[in-house]
Amino acid sequence: MRRLLVCWFWLQLGLWGAEARQRIWEQARQNGVRAHEMFARAQRMLHAWLRYADPETLLLPDRLPGLIRGQPNAELVYTPHNSGADNYPYLILTAYFTDPALYDGRMREMLRNEIRYTCAPGTLIPANLDLRTRQLGPPSWFGAGEYAKDGLLAVTELLGRTPWYDRMVDLMDEFRRRAPIQTRFGALPDTGAELNGDVMQVLARLIPMTADPNFREWALAIGRAYVEEILPANGWLPGYRWNFAEKTDAGYTRLRDHGNEILVGLVLTHAVLADLGEARAAAWRPALRKMLDRVLASANPDGMLYNEVDNRDLKPRGQGLSDNWGYVYGAVYAFYQATGEERYREAVRRLLRNLPKYRNYDWESGSMDGLADSIEGAVYLVAREPVPEALDWIESEMQILLGYQQPDGTIERWYGDGNWNRTLLLYALMKTQGCFVRGWAPGVELGAVREGDRLYVTLHARQDWSGRLQFDFARHRRVLNLQRNYVRLNEWPEWYAVDENTLYRVRNETEKTEQLRLGSELKEGLPVRVTGGVTVQLVVEPARG
Repeated sequence: MRRLLVCWFWLQLGLWGAEARQRIWEQARQNGVRAHEMFARAQRMLHAWLRYADPETLLLPDRLPGLIRGQPNAELVYTPHNSGADNYPYLILTAYFTDPALYDGRMREMLRNEIRYTCAPGTLIPANLDLRTRQLGPPSWFGAGEYAKDGLLAVTELLGRTPWYDRMVDLMDEFRRRAPIQTRFGALPDTGAELNGDVMQVLARLIPMTADPNFREWALAIGRAYVEEILPANGWLPGYRWNFAEKTDAGYTRLRDHGNEILVGLVLTHAVLADLGEARAAAWRPALRKMLDRVLASANPDGMLYNEVDNRDLKPRGQGLSDNWGYVYGAVYAFYQATGEERYREAVRRLLRNLPKYRNYDWESGSMDGLADSIEGAVYLVAREPVPEALDWIESEMQILLGYQQPDGTIERWYGDGNWNRTLLLYALMKTQGCFVRGWAPGVELGAVREGDRLYVTLHARQDWSGRLQFDFARHRRVLNLQRNYVRLNEWPEWYAVDENTLYRVRNETEKTEQLRLGSELKEGLPVRVTGGVTVQLVVEPARG
């Protein structure tokens, strides 16, 4: 009898295991269908916008002609802080995934022309360009900061040291040398939280990537201005715009766009510099702790942040909620990563659990941009804390976001359309666990599910297809030279990152074959062939023994 019970137990366990594995394969296949939809939609948006490029410069206007959210638009102006920062980078990355020839051709030509047509003689600082009159405005410090932080940085986080990286390094170096605000701490980018935060976020990447001591000293100067002067005078909040002569601020702090940038920049720069042994940055920790505690204390009962709060008593200036909550909570989580203080991690997890209360929330008066930013922040956080409620919320809100695409492929016909593409790409890579195919074509569907250190991958094509399946790697360490994978704005989360010097076993369950490959080979790309209508199933895991 005992032997029969043991046999029955192992039989049931085997059946359960087979059913569980089948569910995983079905989920991977569904993820492939979903990721394909994201890439196809993003590609449509890319080509829709390129139809409106200026024929001489190939640059894109901030807004397309015609009606935009019910209002007529007659301007055709390129600005580095709008078109350059929020649209162009995500067209680059969409082309990288879906149209390599376009990426190597027109996207690079747009960079050449951005430098050729928008930089005044003798400077690398970009300016606004009227695409009708060809009139070039003065060099824009704000444009330089936004273009670097939201544009060039986003490309560098994913693709590494490309020509866009070189543009960012030299642009920031010239900004540093010509920084316009003279203070007792040194020359700063601006008096406002947004631009100073933009620069800090860029420097947090460039310091470890370049080892340039000038970037380090500039970051320390900006940080000292906040930690030693601005935060203590503002109730430990960074405020909005600081008057260095009168030692006064506007009286409030923005926790949404155009203000929260400094929160993110201060925390991330502190973490990166402290990891590099910089004692002056490590000394910021008590001030940053007070800052984050005040931010968390200003939240509503669910932990959601208001757009603006009073520096003195934390009262919200209006009841609108910040669509950039994920950016600020990313800083909260990065502080946990740097310090190990669990209460900051729990603050993030608590908010993620409360996200179902905000289904179909109108973040930005009917515009898709607030929803796109909100989903973006959630993706950054669930990559570290896969809270089920937050994962479900992302799924429901993505359905709403997709509904904004118009029949011609555009979204709302302004530069924020690029942010729509960004969020689709972030979501697609979540569904593929960071894998992608070189040689993608409509009908090629790649999906993946991770279970521990094992990855289940499905590849399906409507027609016979061959290409390369590339795996993600620890870009934070190999590309950015970061010691820890901090949550950071404009990152691309690492889902299943292979280690270059680890051997992996790749089993093709469809063809019943197996191969042994180094992570470095998977990173470069595994040749694959798919017969039209057939789903290829691959299991990838570290080789043991």
